[in-house]
Amino acid sequence: MCGIVGYVGSKQIGTRLIEGLKRLEYRGYDSSGLSIIENKQLQHTKRVGRVKTLEASLPENYLKARTGICHTRWATHGDVTEKNAHPHISSDQCFALVHNGVIENYLQIKHYLESKEYTFASDTDSEAIVNLIAYHYEKEPDAPDSNRFLESVRKALLHLEGTFGIAVISKDYPDEMICARRGSPLIIGVGKNEHLIASDVNALTHCTQNVVYLNDNEIVHLTAEDFSISTISKVSVDAVIQTVDWDTSDTELGDFQHFMEKEIFEQPTALENGMRGRFSDDGSTALFGGLNIHPQELSQIDRIIFIACGTAWHACLIAEYLIERFARIPVEVEYASEFRYRNAPLDKNSLVIAISQSGETIDSLSALKEAKRKGYKTLSINNSVGSSIARECDGGIYQHAGPEIGVASTKAFTSQVMLCAMLALYLGRLRNLSYADGCNIVKALKELPKLVAKTLESKDIIKKVAKKYAHYEDCLFLGRQLMFPIALEGALKLKEISYIHAEGYPAAEMKHGPIALISEKCPTVFLTTNGEMFQKSMANIKEIKARKGQIICIASQDCDMPEDAIDDLIQVPEAHEIIQPILMSIPVQLLSYYIALERGCDVDKPRNLAKSVTVE
Repeated sequence: MCGIVGYVGSKQIGTRLIEGLKRLEYRGYDSSGLSIIENKQLQHTKRVGRVKTLEASLPENYLKARTGICHTRWATHGDVTEKNAHPHISSDQCFALVHNGVIENYLQIKHYLESKEYTFASDTDSEAIVNLIAYHYEKEPDAPDSNRFLESVRKALLHLEGTFGIAVISKDYPDEMICARRGSPLIIGVGKNEHLIASDVNALTHCTQNVVYLNDNEIVHLTAEDFSISTISKVSVDAVIQTVDWDTSDTELGDFQHFMEKEIFEQPTALENGMRGRFSDDGSTALFGGLNIHPQELSQIDRIIFIACGTAWHACLIAEYLIERFARIPVEVEYASEFRYRNAPLDKNSLVIAISQSGETIDSLSALKEAKRKGYKTLSINNSVGSSIARECDGGIYQHAGPEIGVASTKAFTSQVMLCAMLALYLGRLRNLSYADGCNIVKALKELPKLVAKTLESKDIIKKVAKKYAHYEDCLFLGRQLMFPIALEGALKLKEISYIHAEGYPAAEMKHGPIALISEKCPTVFLTTNGEMFQKSMANIKEIKARKGQIICIASQDCDMPEDAIDDLIQVPEAHEIIQPILMSIPVQLLSYYIALERGCDVDKPRNLAKSVTVE
């Protein structure tokens, strides 16, 4: 949650900070603020609402400054008000700080500092950090062989319990910035006579492609000319500069109305990029270069545990079906937020796989660390090179989906599902999946981008359906087997961006309670494909129609759907079962998107949500 951008350099901050902040708005948009140093004095402006509101209110001198920090907030501690917006200023007016994370012992720190006559203007935990820095600064000697600013921040951090990504500036050190992280991401942008800091690479690529990912409990001292990294306990760290290969145009809206729309229609390209170079020469299996676990070890895995949150958890459910179906390995899917607090029994032949688009989801990261602490093999599927989760695992699979800006995940989800299908193929071929079956699956996967593009051609049909149902306040999503996770994902998408109450269920479970919701005012989205479950699905559809429920059916083209059984039909191409979940998810995404448009919702920035959940 929350987005941080900081700059120190020879150039005017101008668009550097504001453009970076706009690119981080998906991390939170309750309020925003910016602090600069001018004539050895701190100046700051804060506003409730979007970054554009802050931008419109900034005095011209702010954009000409050469040192500054800014923040876009997702509220944790304290209401959405200007006083609670970041940056926070120490009561002595010497320091300004922006913070992402949660400080668990802030009340103790606050009460202690109040006893020392430090004052607090906000209800946030973050203000305790900046005043604690001021407290240590007052006591820290101004020695020639030490940086008083740096040491004060370092000593303050030793007292903090919880998570933080911080950037701090001081009026006494106008050409310097101190940043640190524990549990919340921070990345250094390395430029020529300028350095930046940000919560996400997205905020840096308009200035530089060269970045350094900070690790937990590291602190960095930045000036225009140089930077140095050490641990909070004063151990020097050698920086590893990496080059970001994202095209800056990937983070621009282009001709689309919303990023969500853009990312839905980018899926053929994202899927093609994700599978490029990942098939064997004989076309019978998938190949992954970064697993770092020997194939023989993987062939002997007795159990796989997937951990994830939100949409990624739905991708894990599909992985469960596919890996058990094609690799015959038992799979469990766990909410990361629950798994981390359970003493789950694991054997040494278990493999733990975390799925996270950002690679920074705090619950998934914490669950992964717990698995590693217990000595288990770990892998990840994520879309962010250098992310915390990617670095924590033994190995991983990078999605190559490109940056996803819309808060509601679309292309990242289908990319995750595709890679889960490829992983199922890979593990299956290591065990007993035949060469012929492997070749058929590879052929299906290679056809996937074309079939997704064909599915997207149904947008006008889906738009009409959305207009018809946009003003209902309840909706039920049903599906069997591989379609059940898509039902869950469909319900989540509708909830996220249109604020319609929606539930996803296995179709057969409808009779065990949800059928009570069926009425003319609660439409059902039914997902079905041809095969052994088709007739059972038809029976479920008839049960809904018998209770005067309206049915939007999303079906593969080989399904023989009686016209009198449904109210609206959306078709997807006939395809191999391993890629059907991806094809079926496309209409679900478009339906939710167009319904949200009809309702006048902000689909890219839905209320109360943030893209990357980095706090508990």
